[in-house]
Amino acid sequence: MRLQKYLAQAGVASRRGAEEMIKSGRVAVDGMVVTAMGVRIDPDVQQVTCDGVLVTPEAKKIYILLHKPVGYVTTVRDTHGRPTVLSLLKNVSERVFPVGRLDMDTSGALILTNDGDFSQKILHPSFQVDRTYRAWVHGTPGREALEALTHGIELDGRRTAPARVRIVGARPGKTALEITIHEGRKRQIRRMCEQVGHRVTALQRLAYGGLTLNGLPPGNFRFLSAADRRRIFSGSVQTDATAFA
Repeated sequence: MRLQKYLAQAGVASRRGAEEMIKSGRVAVDGMVVTAMGVRIDPDVQQVTCDGVLVTPEAKKIYILLHKPVGYVTTVRDTHGRPTVLSLLKNVSERVFPVGRLDMDTSGALILTNDGDFSQKILHPSFQVDRTYRAWVHGTPGREALEALTHGIELDGRRTAPARVRIVGARPGKTALEITIHEGRKRQIRRMCEQVGHRVTALQRLAYGGLTLNGLPPGNFRFLSAADRRRIFSGSVQTDATAFA
């Protein structure tokens, strides 16, 4: 690879800017200053520095939406030998990590990326990114229980932030709730529902903000476009309640 192309791909400067840096003697290969154009390097075996600082290739930023099935752990690796969500990303060569987590017994939307700034923006409470869930619970929550979930539940000595809650379906002995929160406490939805006397039997994350699974089958994934990523921060969605009846 030509030296100026390598510098440009590493994000040091544009191709033309890289050429000017080489001409001015600011670039060295294996400790030797290079000023000539057209020098070719092997980035796998040679070290390039600019102004004395090692230049490394900038990883291609990728963004993935996975429909996580039940039975997978949301970690890069698991010491107990359980299957991880990364095992579902067939033919993805870049190293990525999950943004937050879903419990092993929870399914649904999970974002994975190698962009730390993007991940932080989703997870940090100051951005208040909504997460919408469908929770099947035992029994039928009454008005008091629904209001408690909406206004906040005391967990670990701290009240949860207000949530949006509505009933979207029913089966004999069970009720489907759609719950939207912007916090990410451990097992928060399950614990909130247990606090009002309705144990969760199945839980699925439907959306981050305005980004939904949109028919993505369990165990499958897709890459996110720039428009997809903007939807995450564009507010929440409300699903069709009749779909869960």
